[in-house]
Amino acid sequence: MFHAHHHLHKRKRKSLRKYPHPNKWIRFLDHSILVIAVIGPLMNLPQILKIYLNHSAAGVSALTFSLLFVISIVWLIYGVVHQEKPIIASSSLWLVSHAFVIAGAIMYG
Repeated sequence: MFHAHHHLHKRKRKSLRKYPHPNKWIRFLDHSILVIAVIGPLMNLPQILKIYLNHSAAGVSALTFSLLFVISIVWLIYGVVHQEKPIIASSSLWLVSHAFVIAGAIMYG
């Protein structure tokens, strides 16, 4: 019979990969992912600046950014539960970024 704890026990038995990874390409990815986690949310900066400098949110969907905000919350929770720093950093920054767009869309839309 399958028990709910079966997954947890299997997960505990998994061996963790070495960190830093011996493969140079995987090691490069491991080190660069935090940079990517910061750069991604910065891609919203032109949108945010456009909204606040022009006092206009024409063409910006508050609904779309609200849904992206909710998705970022789910990713943040996932990152916290699994203690994944890149996911936590990225999701937190996406939340802030989306919040600025949503606020601007509501104020100037």
